[in-house]
This record gives sequence, structure tokens and C-alpha cells, in this order.
Amino acid sequence: MRSENPPVIRLADYRAPDFLIEHVALDLRLAPAATTVAATLTMRRNPAGRAGVPLELDGDELMLVSAAIDGSLLTPAAYVATPDRLVIPAVPDGPFTLRLETHVNPAANTKLMGLYRSNGVYCTQCEADGFRRITYFLDRPDVMATWRVRIEADKAEAPLLLSNGNPVEAGELPGGRHFAVWDDPHKKPCYLFALVAGDLDAVTDHHVTPSGRRVTLNVYVERGKAGRAAYAMDALKRAMAWDETVFGREYDLDLFNIVAVSDFNMGAMENKGLNIFNDRYILASPETATDQDYHNIEAIVAHEYFHNWTGNRITCRDWFQLCLKEGLTVFRDQEFSSDQRSRAVERIANVQTLRASQFVEDAGPLAHPVRPQTYKEINNFYTATVYNKGSELIQMLRILVGPEAFRKGMDLYFARHDGEAAIVEQFIQCFADVSGRDLAPFMRWYDQAGTPVVRVTEAYDAESGTYRLDFRQETPPTPGQLEKGPQVIPIRLGLIAPSGGECAAEETLILDGAAASRVWTGMAERPIPSLLRGFSAPVKLDIARRDGDLLTLARHDTDPFNRWQALQDAATDLLRRSTAAIRQGGEPLTDARLAEAIGHLVATSAADPAFAALATGLPSESDMAREIGADVDPDAIGRAVDGLRQAVGRAIAGIARETYARLDAERGFSPDGASAGRRALKAQLLRYLVAADPATGGEAARRQYAQADNMTDRMAALAALLIAEPDLRDPALEDFATRFAEEPLILDMWFGLQARIGGADAVARIRALTRHPHFTIANPNRVRALVGTFANANPRGFHAPDGAGYRLVAEIIAALDQRNPQVAARLATAFRTWRSLEPGRRAQAEAALRSLAEGTARSRDLGDILERTLS
Repeated sequence: MRSENPPVIRLADYRAPDFLIEHVALDLRLAPAATTVAATLTMRRNPAGRAGVPLELDGDELMLVSAAIDGSLLTPAAYVATPDRLVIPAVPDGPFTLRLETHVNPAANTKLMGLYRSNGVYCTQCEADGFRRITYFLDRPDVMATWRVRIEADKAEAPLLLSNGNPVEAGELPGGRHFAVWDDPHKKPCYLFALVAGDLDAVTDHHVTPSGRRVTLNVYVERGKAGRAAYAMDALKRAMAWDETVFGREYDLDLFNIVAVSDFNMGAMENKGLNIFNDRYILASPETATDQDYHNIEAIVAHEYFHNWTGNRITCRDWFQLCLKEGLTVFRDQEFSSDQRSRAVERIANVQTLRASQFVEDAGPLAHPVRPQTYKEINNFYTATVYNKGSELIQMLRILVGPEAFRKGMDLYFARHDGEAAIVEQFIQCFADVSGRDLAPFMRWYDQAGTPVVRVTEAYDAESGTYRLDFRQETPPTPGQLEKGPQVIPIRLGLIAPSGGECAAEETLILDGAAASRVWTGMAERPIPSLLRGFSAPVKLDIARRDGDLLTLARHDTDPFNRWQALQDAATDLLRRSTAAIRQGGEPLTDARLAEAIGHLVATSAADPAFAALATGLPSESDMAREIGADVDPDAIGRAVDGLRQAVGRAIAGIARETYARLDAERGFSPDGASAGRRALKAQLLRYLVAADPATGGEAARRQYAQADNMTDRMAALAALLIAEPDLRDPALEDFATRFAEEPLILDMWFGLQARIGGADAVARIRALTRHPHFTIANPNRVRALVGTFANANPRGFHAPDGAGYRLVAEIIAALDQRNPQVAARLATAFRTWRSLEPGRRAQAEAALRSLAEGTARSRDLGDILERTLS
């Protein structure tokens, strides 16, 4: 384990590689504990690099067997080899061939980076710097080569041998072994190399591109699970057709393979022609997967496929440009999902995710720009800022240049930089060129951290019929960036009459300086401003609303996002005041008008149940902690949220029971958005019914659990039972565990549910579950389900006043860091809000963090997170 203090890598220090690798011939002879890797690299000095410098290649826990240049074996005196570096001082000035042989142990690779084994299947994960765990290499994204890969393995153990590109040769070998050769004609960096070898089932189909290319499609899964891969295949075919229509992008190989494995640090990986997935994002059937699982599969399959152009054909020059492939591809998968489902619902869900993760990141010690300027461990920058905020920047760019110029800019980007390793400036320049717009100021969004706050004041003069809005922006200081320049902020806005209806045409105001104003005339009455429609920029809006304005917007705004936002703002304001009252010894506050507005949404929900499901939901405890921002008391927030949910549930009980009964009478499962919306609304109403009356509501939830014919309804019933009495909840949880004892992904759901249960015994429950026979620290999915859910979705448990929750999670992080630093570091980000807590909890959280930081064998992944969190 690397426990040294790693150097700071700076974008400003970027220099071109001193050597280039033009072709890679890789020969892997697989064995569980002793795989031999022979790499033949066709190389030359880079004219843009430094002349005369030694050749230095990256490694990580490698053992060099031999090295040869142009066929001549090098003596040990001709090089310096350590587990993490190979230095060859003397290499030819002209082109040369370097052959390296290394040994690796896939079975012992618990980091799940490089080449490892998952349930008997050989698998690779090379992004960001995992390839250096396979052989010594120039492990950086701007070194791109063509590849030819030969894989050899025991045929009984691994009848399937896969790599990137197209298969060109296969055959039998003595001793029950066999081989396959794969050729990838497209230049790629080593992080996109992939290998899978094992015994797997396949679902096979095909897709014909507009130019007539017939592409064979395969989705490989564990034996016996092929029936659960049909939806992933369907999503892949729809994504391919969508990308052809919307972005004009065809696939470029004869074969596209997806492989699902059970041990994977990430969601999936876009390796050229061979995408490797965490099986959670491939396997689905009505009995085993929820609607959210189906949605995730659709989105992530599309995301990884879309990388073929935004990430593979055009990759990033260095890891500082990570947003150029990830933020852009998140934008593309969000657009795909919006076209496949409800655009309004998808937009709301995406903003909820952004605020819950990225806004929190921006407000704490881990804040960083979409394009960071420095890093110590790149694995720690696969963040919501790079992915989700990076996507929002593309959304704003489309608003600024308009949809037609945006498409032209994308076409120019693909044409201009195909086959290259690009930077953000090159991407933005394409849109400047086609639109004629100066986009240089927009680059601040990439280089400046923090969430801007747009403060709005309004003035209405009844005598002249003049209405005025004044806008002012500011971005709070973040670590390393105390001074902020103004951002380019597109604000879509409209004006709503108090009785409903638009007072003026919708427009987009561009706030590109510290302040701006907009004046309307001819207003017979004061309008209500509808601001930031569609969430046109990733900012916080600060405006003093008059009493009743928000509920008027919730009923009459023509923008669905702002209808949802108005109800959220009304509930947030009430919960903020309620929390303060509770901390002063009072009782939770309620508002009959808010309950009435929610009841109205339920009564009219038939037109769009998916929207109603979102709009009738209250802010979560984590949402409220983010909004309060300082001196946070999770127990007071929890009481306020519980009290409001109970009050609303009682106020809407009649229409909720009636609508729930109508929805519950529907039978038959389809994963489409409309059907999922109806189930989501039913789940929302069931939760209100249980909150209003735990006995009768809990009995309804128990009945739904027993009668459910799909996992969505079953899990919704269990989730509702979490707030019911234990004598209703616990038997259902026990039944669930018994019923699905042999289904790892479903057991993850069960562990996740348990992790959400509050109460004084929450920490003891989690500690006991870490000793459960089905819990294993070796599987990232299981760790995330139990410990990650507890730390991130159980505020009253994790933030127990005595610090027991912090100590438990810190213990698990320390143990996990010994075998999988990447997952340990990500789990440690749950502490990122510790400074916003009230003093008692703040001290307990800091103590737990410092106990981790003082450990003697920390990985550099975890050490980086702890250093920034405590700084």
C-alpha cells in the first residue's frame, strides 16, 4: 500500500510526453495466481518532448521478468526496475521496439484495479491509472496507440476470451488451453484497454447503422442470469439509434460487447468495444429490480455507449480534462433519458441529484473546479462536480448559443478532434467558431469552484405599471480560491399573474457581470417572477417571496420545473422555521395551505403521476441540512420533517387513500416511464398514509408487500414500513432476507433498507449487520449498500450525538483501506459536511476523522481525502 505523501500534480506543469507508443502487442497467459504479461511496444521519441532524457515507464506493484530492445535482452545494469517504475537510461534515437515481461497475481488483487478476478472471471479496470498494474507503460491519456491483444487461458476455466476491437484469430492449445487474438484499429490510451475471460452466458442481438454496417451486440452475464439482461440490450439498441439521430454518431466496429461482473469499484467502464459493468446496472427483471434500477440501467448503458465518441474517439489530453469526457457524456445520457421518458421529471431528478451531492461538495472542504488545477490522487476526482456540474455547463452552453449552433458545434468538435486527446478550450472553441460568440468568459465555470448565489430584488410601481427585477451574483470562497470573478449565468424567466397566466413572454437574461436589471412596463398588477426556469444554471436563487407567491407558482406556473421548485421552497421555508422552533423547545410547525396544495396535486395526478410523485414529496433531512448550512442539528431537522409529513398525511388522507387504492388496483408490470410514474406516486402516497396513521397505514404497507408482483412495489412497501411499528416492519424484513438469500443484488437492497432505519439503536444495528453472514467487506456493492447508505442517508443515525456513528464508519473505512483504497476514500467523503454541524457533533466527527488521519498505513487515496477534509 502506498502510504507516502504523494506529490501535487498541477495542470500548469503539463508537458507533452517524451516518448510515444505507436502500437501495442499484448500477450497475456492467464492463471489465477501467476499471469504472465508480455508487452511489445513500438516506440519513438516525441519531437515535442525533451531530447535525450531516459525512458521512464509507470508501474504499480509490478514484478519485471525481462526487458529487451529491438530483440536484444537488457542486462539488469541497463535499467532500474522498482514495483512502481521502470527507467531505461539508454534507448535508440530512432524508432525502437521494447518488449517487457511481467508477472501479476489477479486472485490477490483486492483493489479491483488492473487485472483481477471476480467470481472466477478475469476482468480489468484501467481508468484512471490501473493499466500500470498490468505492465510498465506510459500510463497517461495523451499516449494513444493501436492495439493487438492475444489472450491465452485454460479453456474449461475461461471458454470466453474478450478484448477491445474485433476478433481476428482463435485456436486450441495443448494442455486444455486455448487462445484468442483481438485487433483494435482505433488509437486509444491504455486506460481504455479491457480484457474479460471466463464462463459466461450471453444475450445476442444486432444493430444496423444508417450506413449499413451490421453490428453484433452481446451482453455477457453470470451463468443462469441471461434472462435478466434483456432490458440492458434493449437500452443499448435504443441508445445507438438515438445517437445516430440526435448527434449523427454511428458505431465504428463490427462488434459491441458488454460484460457484467459482481465486483466493480465503479458503475461501469467505457473501454472501446468492450464495456465492463457492475452487474447492478445490467441485471433486471420485474421480480428482482425496481423502477429506479431499470432507469439506472437505461441511463448507464447509454452513458457508456455514448463514450464511444465523447471519451474514446476523442479522449482527454490529461486527467485535468476529465469533465471533457464525463460531464459531456452525462449531458448526453441525460438528454437520452429525457427523450425516452418525461423531460420535466428527468430534469427535476437530475437537479435533485446535483443539489444532494454536488452542491454539498461545493460548500465543503472537498470543493474543486469542474476542471481542477491540482490533484494528488486522480481517483478522488471522479466526483459530482466533474460529472453532474460538468453536465450543467453543457446545458448552459446550449442555452447560450442556441440549439442549432450547439449541434453544429458538436459536429465541428467531432470532425476537428477525432482521434485526438483534447482539452476543454478546444471543445469550447468549436462553439465559439460556429456561433460567433465570445465564450472566453464562460471558461470561468470550468476553472472556478463554488456554487454562485443569485440574489434578486423586485420593485413594482402600481401608478406607472412598471415592474423591475435586479440581479446580483456572488460566489462564496472555496479552498484555495478566495476571490471569484462573475460567472456567465443564463436565467430563463417569466412573469405569472396572481390569478394565473403569463404576463410576459418567456425570455433568457444573461447575467455575465456582478449585477443586471430588467424592467417591464404596462403591468396592471404586480406579477410573480418565475426565475431560473428549467434550472437554467447551477446556482442558488435568493429572493424574498411575498406570502402566497410560492403556492401561486406551484399551481399556475407554466414551467413544470418551477412548479415543483415552488412547492419545495414553500416546504423548505416551513421546515427551516420548524427546526428553529424545535431547537427552542417548541413543536413542529405545519401549514394548511401547503397541505392543500399537495392534496390538489394528488387529486389532479392522473394527467402526470410521475410529476405528481416528485412534486408531492417533501425535502429530505439531508436537503434541509444543506439548506440550513451551519450549526446543523440532525435530530431537530428529523423531528421537523417527521412532523410535517405526518400533518400533510393526515390532511390529505382521504384523497390519498382513494388515489392509492386506484393505483394499487392496477396489475401488470412495464418498465416504461409512465408506468413507473404511477408506481412512484403510489409509493409516495403509501408513505404519507403510514406517517398519518402507523397502524392502518402500516397494515396497508404490509398487505402491499405480501401481494406485490414486482420488486418496485415490494421495496416501496418495505420503505414505508421503516416508519411503521417494529412488529409490522421486522417480520417483513426477515421474510425479504429469507426469500432472496441467494440473490446478491437484492440482498444489497435489504442491507440498504436496514441502513436507513433510525432510532437510538441505529448504530448497534449497523454494527450487528457488519457481522451478518451475507456481509462482506470484499464486495464494493455490499459496502456501499450498508455503510454508504448509513453514512449518507441516515442523518440521525450517522450523526448520533455521542459520535458512535462516526466511530463505526471510521473503523470500517480503516479496515477497507487495507484492501480497496478507492472505495474507502469514497466512503470517507461522507464526513465532508462535518464543519456545518452543531458544536457537539462537530467535535465528535473531527475526532473520528483525526483518528483515521493518524493511522500509519493509510493509502494515498484515503490520505488525500482526509487531508482536504480536515484542512
